[in-house]
Parts: sequence; C-alpha cells; structure tokens
Amino acid sequence: MAETKKQKFVIIDGNALLHRAWHALPPLTTKAGEVVSAVYGFALILLKVLKEIRPEYVVVAFDRKAPTFRHKEFKEYKAKRVKQPQELYDQIKHVKELLGAFNIPFYEKDGYEADDIIGTVTQLTTHNSQLTTLIVTGDLDALQLVGKNTQVYTLRKGITDTVIYDEKKVLERYGLSPQQLIDFKALRGDPSDNIPGVRGIGEKTALTLIKTYGSLEKVYQNINKIKEKTRQLLLKYRKDAILSKKLVTIVRKVPFKFELEDARWPGVSHDKTVDLFRQLEFKSLLKQVALLQEAGKNITKKETETRVKYYIVDDSKKFNQFLRVLKQQKAFALDTETTDLNPSRAETLGISFSWGEKEAYYLPISSLKSKILNLKSILEDPNIKKYGHNFKCDIEVLASLGIDLKGVSFDTMIASYILNPGSRAHDLDTLIFNHFGYERPKLEPPQHSCEDADFIWRLVNILSSQIREKDLLPLFQKIEMPLILVLARMEATGIKINTNLLKKLSRETAQKLAQIESQIYELAGTKFNIVSPQQLRRVLFEKLKIPTEGIKKGKTGFSTAVVELEKLKAQHPIINLIFQYRKLFKLKTTYLDALPELVNPKTGRIHTSFNQTITATGRLSSSNPNLQNIPARTELGRKIRQAFITQKGFKFLSADYSQIDLRIVASIANDKKMIDAFKRDEDIHRQIAAEINEVNPDKVTPEMRQDAKTISFGLIYGMSPYGFAQATGMAQDRAQEFMEKYFKLHPAIKEYMNKTITKARKYGYVATLFGRKRWLPEINSGVTPVRRAAERMAVNLPIQGTTADLIKIAMIEIDSQLITCNFPLRMLLQVHDELLFEVPEDKIKEVAEEIKEIMENPPIKLKVPIKVNMLVGDNWGELKKIW
Repeated sequence: MAETKKQKFVIIDGNALLHRAWHALPPLTTKAGEVVSAVYGFALILLKVLKEIRPEYVVVAFDRKAPTFRHKEFKEYKAKRVKQPQELYDQIKHVKELLGAFNIPFYEKDGYEADDIIGTVTQLTTHNSQLTTLIVTGDLDALQLVGKNTQVYTLRKGITDTVIYDEKKVLERYGLSPQQLIDFKALRGDPSDNIPGVRGIGEKTALTLIKTYGSLEKVYQNINKIKEKTRQLLLKYRKDAILSKKLVTIVRKVPFKFELEDARWPGVSHDKTVDLFRQLEFKSLLKQVALLQEAGKNITKKETETRVKYYIVDDSKKFNQFLRVLKQQKAFALDTETTDLNPSRAETLGISFSWGEKEAYYLPISSLKSKILNLKSILEDPNIKKYGHNFKCDIEVLASLGIDLKGVSFDTMIASYILNPGSRAHDLDTLIFNHFGYERPKLEPPQHSCEDADFIWRLVNILSSQIREKDLLPLFQKIEMPLILVLARMEATGIKINTNLLKKLSRETAQKLAQIESQIYELAGTKFNIVSPQQLRRVLFEKLKIPTEGIKKGKTGFSTAVVELEKLKAQHPIINLIFQYRKLFKLKTTYLDALPELVNPKTGRIHTSFNQTITATGRLSSSNPNLQNIPARTELGRKIRQAFITQKGFKFLSADYSQIDLRIVASIANDKKMIDAFKRDEDIHRQIAAEINEVNPDKVTPEMRQDAKTISFGLIYGMSPYGFAQATGMAQDRAQEFMEKYFKLHPAIKEYMNKTITKARKYGYVATLFGRKRWLPEINSGVTPVRRAAERMAVNLPIQGTTADLIKIAMIEIDSQLITCNFPLRMLLQVHDELLFEVPEDKIKEVAEEIKEIMENPPIKLKVPIKVNMLVGDNWGELKKIW
C-alpha cells in the first residue's frame, strides 16, 4: 500500500524573524517617514516559506511585553540585551496586520516566550505521524525541539540563506542530540540571554562533558571522575548550572487552547493584502503574492471592477461621432500607444482620449491614418487643456505624426514626483495602485491605452489638490511643466557623433586593457576574469593573501567594490592596476562600443533621454545613453567628448555656471568671507586653502586647493571626517582638524547647517529658494542611520535643489525667448551645471551674449553675482573661452 504523503505544519517565531529582518535590511521608510524595513523583511521571509514549503497549516508565535517566568527566576535574564529603537517595536502591529491579511493565526501569552508557545504546539503535533512540523526561526535555541517529525527551518545569514535541521543535521553540526543541546548550554551559558552557565567552562569543555556523560545530571553524578580544575568550577557554580538549564529549557506545556484545524491555511485574502501593501508601499511584493497561486494555494479575491466604457474608434462613422464630442471638451487626458519606449525609434499604434471617469476612446492609427490629422487643430489648440503621464514621450510621438501638441497642462508623473521627490516610483501602474488600490492586469494595447487615459483623467483631480495643499503650484506650473516641452525638443534634436573616432579609440583602449591585463596576471600568478567579483576576490584574498581587515563581507565573501579596494591601495600594486582596468573597461563598454550602436538611422544622431523624475534634488539625469557621466578630466574622457561634433556650418556653444553651488551656499548662509571673495571674483578654493593653511594665496599649492575644494563641496553634502580622509588621503585626525578649522573660519556655514536641520525637524521638510520641497519625516527617527541620512538631505536640498531650479529656469527662458522665436540655435544637452548648444558659426557671439544675459539674471537675486563661463568649439572635448 502506498505511503500517504505527509502534510506540512509551519510554526513561525514572529519576534525572531522580525529582529532578523530588522538587522539584515537597510532602513526602509514610507513617504510618511514610517520605518517599515522589518515588516518588509518579515513579509519576504513569509512569502519565501509559503512558496517553498507549501504548508497545509501555518501559525505564528510572539513574545509579550510582560516579564516571563524566567525573569522571575533570574532577574538578570536578558538584562544585557540592547533595547532597539522604538521604530522596530512599532512594526509588530503591521506584522500582525500582515498575518490577518494572509489568514494566519498567531499566539502569545503573558509569562511565556514565543519559544514556549512553539514548544507547546510541537509537543501537541510531534506524535502525529501524518504531519511534518517545521519551526521557522532565526534563533538556534529552537534546535532542542527537533525530533522525528519536527525540523527547524532557520536563516543562516540575512533573510534568504536558509537551512533545515533534522536530528541528523543537528548531530552533524554539534555532535549532540537536540535534547543534549539544553545541557550543553546549561554548562556553557549564553551571553546573549545573560544566562550564567558554569563560569570558566567554555564551549569546548562543555561539549566534551556532555558527549562523555550524556546530560548535566550525569555530569554531576560522575563529578569525581572529572579533572580537578573543571570539577572545582562545576561544584562552585552548581546552582548556576541547574538554574541555567531551567532557563534554557523551552516549556512544552503552556496553558493555552490550540486546535490543529485552527491552523489550516486557506490562502491569502487578496483585497486585505492589497490594502495593507498599499498602506506600507509594498507594491513590489504583490508579484510574490501572485506566485503563491503557483504554489497550489487559492487566493481569495473579489472581481475587479469592470464597469468601464472603453470604445475602439476604428471606422469613419465612429471617428466622426468621436470627433464631434471631442470638439466640445475644454480638457481631456490622452495617451499614445507605441511599439517602443524610445520615441525616436517608435512606431505609433494608437491614441487614447478620456474626459470622464471610467470612459475612454482608442483610435488605432492603422485604421484611421487619413483621419488622424483631423485632430491636429484640437491637439494644437493651446486653450484646450491636455492631461498626460510622461507627456514628453507623447509630445515626441505626436510630433512624428506632424502634430505640435499645445495646451500641455498636467502631467501626472511630474505631479507625483514633486509631491514625493524621494521616491522613484512614479510610473502610472504605481500611482493607480497607490491611489485606487487597483492592480492592473495584462491587457491588449487598445484596452491598456484606454485604461491609461481613464486613470490619468481621474488622477488629475487628486494630485492637483495635493499640489495646492503643499503650496507647490508655482514650482509645478512655472518650472516643471514648461520644462517638458523644452526637454522633448532637446531629445528630438539629438547630437551628432564621430563614430570613426570612437571606433579608433575603442581599438586603442583594447590594446591598453590587454597590457594592463597582462600586468595583473603577472602579479596574480594566474589568468582570471578581472571583471568577475568572485574570481577577483579569490585572487586577492585567497591567492595573494591581501589582508582583509576593515573590508566589508557579504553573502559571497569579502567585497571588491571600489570603496573597499580603496582601503587596499597601499597593500599591493595589483590594486591600482585593477582600478585602471575597471575605469578603461567601463568607458570602453559604456561609450566607445555602445555609442555608435545608438545612432538613430533616421536622424544620424544620438538621442538621449532626459529624466525629470529621478533625483530627489530636482536635478535632471540622462539615460540611453547617459551623457552626464562622461568624465571631463581624464584623458580618455576628453577624447570621448571630442567624438561629439556639430553639423557642418555650426559650432558648439557651452554655457557653464561657475561654482554655482558654492555661490548659493554663500548667499543662503550669508557667509561674509565667501560673499566678499565672490564679489571680488577671486578663486574661492584658493582663498579657502590660503585661510586654512595660513599662507598667502600665491603660496597655495594645487594639492592645498584640491583639499579646500573637496571640503567646500563635501561638507555641505554631509561628508564626515572619515569620508574627507578617504577623499584626500589625509590621516583621519588631520582631516578632523582640517574640518574644524574650516568651520571656525566659516561659522556661518555651520550655523546654516544646524539651523536647516532644526527647521526640518520642526516642519518636516526643507525647500529651495524656488519652493521645491523635500519632506523628511524620518529626520526625527530613533534609527541613527535613517536620521543622519535625513540630516544630510536637509542640508543638501536647499543648495543642490536651488541649482537645479536655476538651470531649469534658464532652459525654459532660453527656449522661450530665443529658440521658439526662431533664434539661430539648438539646445542639445544639459550636463550638471552646463548647457550645450549648437549654433551657426556666424551667430556665436550674438547668441552667447543673449544666453549669458538670461543665465546670469534669474528671477531671484543672490547675495553674490552669478557667473557663467561661455565656451566655443568644433567638438565637445575641445572648447575654448569666447571672452
């Protein structure tokens, strides 16, 4: 007769997993500033357990705040445990809410620990031969409960590395049976729980004694056979040993009601889980919940609301009816559906429109090619408001159809960004989930596009209300929304490159890499893949035996990240060669080899994407390709920039803000010395270096100036003495002294930093001079890393954010006053504090004067003059000053 397959019963140590998650994961906060990393980690472990084990029964046990019988027996029990920040304990309620959503019961009882609850439940189930019980915990104390039908599923490291202990595995690791672990611990003690054991007897002796005699009681029965020194210790601390055994023994008869059938797991309550994950901002975990279906569990879920009116307008009759109604609208949402996310490469499939909740229309291009231009007058009417999500793409897509979209009024992606600048989750799916609790299924393009337009229409009212409440309307209307059109124009314009030069540089770089590779192999005494962290780790730390003191260790071994290898520069010549190799390899793969492949065959130019919603400070970023990270100060970086060229008859014109961050610091902090230096147009870094080193400015060395520059920028962005020492190569005590001297000479900077942090603590946010805000509720956190990170952000945002606002305003003004007025120039790139233009050769001076005038005279006045350096050249790598 075939053996009946055993059912699985999982019992989880709630507190142990919560603490493991807390220590294993970096701080994670919600937009409201609530720390949720422990509950997030707990959820990850729970989902992993449910998917891998596929249990029929699940329960969770928790500790209670009340003292246990162990505290009454021994008042010093766990007395040395360090109390964690309140943010950890505040998450217990969310874990219990999570269990409610997952339909998992939990048990707890005053006077007992979670281990005792687990011990009692396993005692009740251990004789059930049709059941395998798995205790899920991060605490190896539970190994004493392992038996014929009971195993321990524990976390070896972090929250993903797991191991299952049965009786054989316990014996393999400790050389003892699960029950003997109690006696072993009674002798050895446990510092983490402040259990005394027998003082003077360590792990090795305790193990030998239990292996020899079998139990604590038998050790004392054979006391006269034990060598003198150990015997005296055992006799002296006999009471402690007996007490310790009582303390470490898990109780298996806790008086509480438990029925196995109560633990039967029916699956997840989908809607409760969605609501909770929405509240905790755990949208990414919903995919893991969906995987439970694959694990054979039903997920209770109510039907998604389907009462929507989505129409496909695919013939002339429908189009004429649609157009008649569209002409009556003063505002509508629209969405374009394309074959590619990159507008310069995409083919347009269709356009959707919505002007009423749960109602939308999809116009397929293939069916209505001749009709689409009938929409031109409406889409180009600036008096009809258009709403979209990531409007920049729609503008570029419609431009390819010959439509110049106007009346761009509200972008839900931009609105989400200025409301939550610390988040990167501004995609439409996330907004829909966060505001409506709706998980979007996979749909065909027409339905998907209609749904996009419908939800954009619904989101506008919600987000516009929040923008007004938070006093962000001027920022939204005067900076972020107008910038969309500017960026769309820049992306569509693109930039020309010299592919032959890049290919030549690639060949030369390949030769240099081969030379460095050969030197590395010679020093290593073996060939290996230099870009493989695993192989590099093996060579550095196992073969070459380079010291690992102070080097971070991860799941796979010691780290070979840049910041860690920096610590080893003086240890072995191979380290510097690895740095050289990495830099060249990255430039070769990222730019020399990749850029020629990214030339658009239609335009013959590269079209980067400017990202408006990535950085928390408001700065723009660039991707596909990233043209902001090409180094300007290395030889190869300059050569790569030389490959960016102009159209014949044009030249590059660069407008670069000079030391703008420091000018803003001087102005905001009202630092008299810096203000005076800027007014005299002095080299600010040289001046600071002269002050700190107590020398005349003409005696300042390049090294002194570089150190002053590092500290000037570093301190306002939260650099520590350790960070400054690392950046400059100074000894840490010298770096500390240098920083203290800087603040003594510039007390206004220190005062600005302190006042800004204090203000952020009081109001919960900081702002730029133009009203851009960043909310920092975590600045009052009891979790030190979270609080310090918030303090750095508080100091940083008013400076970098104001710089970002300034350059955005300049871009809008240049586009408005010059480009849209048919002035002879094209804006191509924005790279940090620089704008790059393509200008006809005979118009350079005229255009440069206009741009300089706009950029140096923003709508606010600083206490120092703003200076813009104007450069000109035939390529981006060789630019010279005009004046």
